[in-house]
Parts: sequence; structure tokens; C-alpha cells
Amino acid sequence: MNKITKRSFYSFLALYLISSFIFLVFAAYWFFTSQVAMERNNNYYRMTQIADKVNSDIIQAHMMDKQYALESFPHAKVAMLDDKKHIMQGNFKHKIDFSRDFYMANDSFTLLSDRANGHLNVAYVVVQSNQYNKNITALKNRVAYTVIFTAIFIIIISVFLSYMFLKPIKEKMEEIEQFVKDTTHELNTPITALMMSTSRLKSKKVYDERINKNISISTKQLYEIYSSLSFLSFDNKKEQAELLYFDTIVDTSVAYFSELLERKKIEMVVNLEPCPLMISPTKAKMLINNLLSNSIKYSKPNSKITLTLSENSFSIKDEGIGIAQDKLDEIFTRFTRANSYAGGFGVGLNIVESIVHEYKYKINIDSKVDVGTTVTLNFEQEDERSKAKNKHV
Repeated sequence: MNKITKRSFYSFLALYLISSFIFLVFAAYWFFTSQVAMERNNNYYRMTQIADKVNSDIIQAHMMDKQYALESFPHAKVAMLDDKKHIMQGNFKHKIDFSRDFYMANDSFTLLSDRANGHLNVAYVVVQSNQYNKNITALKNRVAYTVIFTAIFIIIISVFLSYMFLKPIKEKMEEIEQFVKDTTHELNTPITALMMSTSRLKSKKVYDERINKNISISTKQLYEIYSSLSFLSFDNKKEQAELLYFDTIVDTSVAYFSELLERKKIEMVVNLEPCPLMISPTKAKMLINNLLSNSIKYSKPNSKITLTLSENSFSIKDEGIGIAQDKLDEIFTRFTRANSYAGGFGVGLNIVESIVHEYKYKINIDSKVDVGTTVTLNFEQEDERSKAKNKHV
């Protein structure tokens, strides 16, 4: 990852972790406090049940004139006191505050009940228990372990989500970085040619047809790069469609690339019929120029390119290096190139696809490696085409 991607990754990760941990702390605190309150109530009810059972047994033994033996209870100490507050049976750990019925002191709860007062000389039943503190300690440990494991889980999930969230950005950044490298490389070739040609012209001080052609070709290459970048940036969506003859645009493009065709010794076969279309002039030019430029770029020297235009379709066939079948589905993706045979940005066919999609045309590509490629455009705006023809007539 580059610096920008790393900064974005750590920023998203920090934001996610901070927000998640804040939520986790509040959730743990709410859960703990609610469980503490519940445990306090449960402890009170347990101690009350013990006191009620002892009181009930004392009253029943008194009524039946029987001796009563205090039983033991788990997790609690129980004692019977007379009216002088002396222990009759049982025991307790901590000193008793007779001014309160239920209280906590010395890490233990004490419950004082006088329901059996007057029976078997019992004045008070005392229940003491520290089970509440043990349960709260166990609860603290459970909550702490849960928070720790949850935090670890959140960290793992956050790293995974951060990576997944930034993966498209990372890929796009890599595409942009590659695009910048390709742009630098593509611009370097015509600029170097221009500089060398200009330098030779200055040194010779005479007109040179070959140097002039090199300057013209390099200038056109620079203009095509500029046109593609401008289209990607602004897309010329505000330009209105108008009636124009597509065959005229094709003728103009062929003439425009004639010097490059001559340099690569490519034979151009042109079969054109009149083809009126309602389309933006700039987009019509971009459509043809990108297709023709690609064919020239990936054609071998001393090969042939055939252009065929009818009223309903346009095709361009070359004898170039071709495209592998497994790459055909990717060639319309921006910044994607099927190969590195002749450089490029990987934006030409993406521009073509966007124009085809906008005007609801259809495009088909048939290609074989080392044999050549045929690109066919089918124009489907039948209603608009009929209107255009009638208007022209």
C-alpha cells in the first residue's frame, strides 16, 4: 500500500475501533449494572426465603409443642436470638445492627426478621451471607473475559473490514499510479520525436519531408492523448446530438491517420455507404478515432485494415496481434490493457463502450491471437434514424 492508502486504512481502522470500543464499554457497563441489581434482588429473596422457612418451622414447632433444631443452609449462616439478643441456636460472623432489617457490612448482607417473636422464646432470626460478593466477583470476571474476547474479535473483524473497505480504493489507486506511468511513457515518445525533429530542422535549415511527417505524427499522437484525457474528465455530455453522416467522419479519420498508416506500411481498404446518424460530433469522432487508432496500434507492419460502413453497421477488421479469449471480457474496463504490445492507457475501448451504451448501439468483438480482430458496431436507433433520414430529405 502507498502512503495515501495506508493513511486511509489506519484512519478507518482507528475510527472503527474507537466507535466499537465505546459501544462495547457502554454495553458492558449497562449489562454489569443490570446484573448487579438483579443479583442484589435475588440475594435478598434467597435470604428472605431462608428466614421465612426458619420462622415458619419455629412457629409450627411451638404450636405442636415440639423441640426445634435449626438446620444448616448452604451459602448462609443462620442464628436464633432470644429477647436479650443472646444466641439460642446457630451462629453468625459479624456483629448485628438491630436498627436495620437488611443491610450490607463487612462484605456480607445481614437480614433481621422477628416474625417468630414469642414462639419458643425466639425474638429474632438472623441470616448472614457473603454469596452476593462471590457472585459479583464471578460476574466481573465473566464480563472482563467477555469484553477481552469481544475486543479481540472486533480487532480482527475491523482489520478485515478495513481491508475489504479499502480494497476498491487500493485497486483504484494502483490503476491511477499505472495510468500516470503509462501517460508518462506515452507522452515521452511523441515529445522526444518532436524535440529530435525540431532539432534536426534547426540544424539542416531546410525543409525535410520525413522530418515534417514525424512532427505531424507526433503532434497528432499528443492531440489524441489530450482528447482521450479530456473525454474521461469532462465526457462532453453537454454537447447535443445532431444529424451527421457517419461516412464523412470515417473519411476524415482515415485521412487524419494516413501518415501513421504510411509509416507502418499498413494498407487501408475502405468500403463506405452513406450512413446518417443522430450523434454528438465529438463522440462520433472519438468513436471512430479510438477504434481506428487501436487497429493501427496493434497491427503488424505490412498488414491490412478493412473498414466497412453500411446504413446499419460499421466494422473495422485488422490483421494484428489479436486478443486472447480470456481477455475479451476485460478489455472495456478502464485502465485495462489486453497486452503490452504497443503501450497505451487502456481507456480507448472504455470510451467506445460508454458512447455505445449512451446511444444504445451494440458492439461485438471477434478476435484470434496472431490472426486479427474485427470490431462491429450495430446502430439500433431505428426511429431516430428514420426521422433523421426524412429530415435530411
